[in-house]
Amino acid sequence: MGVKFHWRLVQRGESDTPPFGPAGAIGAIGEKRVAEEAALPAVEEQAEFCRQAEDAGIDSVLVDINLGKPDPMALALPLALATRKLRFMVAHRPGLMAPLLFVQQVNTFSVLTGGRITLNMVAGHSPAEQRAYGDGLGHDERYRRMDEFLAICRRLWDRDGPVSFDGAHYRIQEARVNTPFVSPDGALAPEIYLGGSSRPAREVAARRASCWMRFAEAPEVVRRELAEDGPRAPEVGLRLSVVVRGTREEAVAAARGLLQPAGVVRKRESEAAFIQASDSLSMRATLALAEHEEWLTPCLWAGAVPSHGATALALVGTPEEVAAAFAAYIAAGISQFILSGWPKREEMVRFGRDVLPLIRRAAGYSERQLGSPAA
Repeated sequence: MGVKFHWRLVQRGESDTPPFGPAGAIGAIGEKRVAEEAALPAVEEQAEFCRQAEDAGIDSVLVDINLGKPDPMALALPLALATRKLRFMVAHRPGLMAPLLFVQQVNTFSVLTGGRITLNMVAGHSPAEQRAYGDGLGHDERYRRMDEFLAICRRLWDRDGPVSFDGAHYRIQEARVNTPFVSPDGALAPEIYLGGSSRPAREVAARRASCWMRFAEAPEVVRRELAEDGPRAPEVGLRLSVVVRGTREEAVAAARGLLQPAGVVRKRESEAAFIQASDSLSMRATLALAEHEEWLTPCLWAGAVPSHGATALALVGTPEEVAAAFAAYIAAGISQFILSGWPKREEMVRFGRDVLPLIRRAAGYSERQLGSPAA
C-alpha cells in the first residue's frame, strides 16, 4: 500500500503576503488584498509550484474549494497539463451539481491527464457558506446526501449499464456516462478522500471512501482511537502542517513567528469565531484542544490553530525530529498525509529534501512505496 504525502496548492500571491513573507502589519487593507489575490488563478506560478512538488516527491496537490477561491476542477486541469506525473486531489461539495455531470467532469479530466485525479469530498463546515451556495441542509443531512451522491457516482463508474436511483436527495433515470474513467493501474474510479469526525462522516467514509482523513493528535491517541473504532475506510490519513529548520530553536522561532505580525490578534479572533460558528465537530474539537494545550507532544504544536485554523496543527522541529514523528504516525496506522507549511513552497521543498529521505529510512519504505521523484 505504501505511504503518500500530499500538499495544499499555493494560492495566488500567497508567497509574498504576511504571514507567508516578510513580517509586517496585515490590517484590513492587507487582508482584503490577500483575499482578492487568492480568488484569482495564477496558472504559471501555480504550475511551477506543482513541478516543484513533483521534484520533491509529493504524490498530489490538494485543490480545495470555498467561496474565496477559483473553481477547483477548472484550475486543476491546466496545472495537470503543465506537469508530468503529479496527481491532483480536487475538492468537491455534493449538492452543487448532479452526480452524472460530476462524473462526466471527473472522467474527462482523467482522459486528458492520464488518470491523474483523486477527489476530496467535502460536506461543508460553515452553514453560512453553504447557504451562499444555495444549500440549507443541516450537518447530518449533508452527509446523507453525500452518501447518495457517491453511491450514484460509484454505479456510474462501474459502467454496468444505465443507472436509476430513487433516494431522498437524488432521483435519476437511465443515466450513463460514455466517457470512461482512465487510470494507469486500471482502476474504474478515482480514489476518494473524505474527512470528518462525526458519526455520519465516519459511516459515509467507511462505505464510500478510499481514505478517511482526520486532524492530527498525539500518535498514541491516534493509535488508540483507530484500534477502538468500528468499520472505516481502507486507509486513514492526517491533515497537518510542518515547520522544519536546522535546529529546534530555529523551528520553534519560525513557528511562533507566525503569530507576530501586527493585526494577528484580530485575525485570531475572527478565525476562532468562524470555527465556533461552524458545525464541523472535528474543527471545533481541534480548536478546543489547542486552547487547552500549546504542545500536544514535544513535536506537535497547536499554537497557530486559533489564528490559522485546524489544519495549522504542525510538526515543529529538526528534520530528524519531524521524520521520527511521521514514523510514529505510520506505525500507528496512518498511510496518507495532507500537509502544508509557511511559506508553502519553501516548506514543501525543504520537506522533500530533508525529511522524506529520513522517513523512508526510518519506516523501511522503498522509493516506490514512499513519495519519491523516482516513483
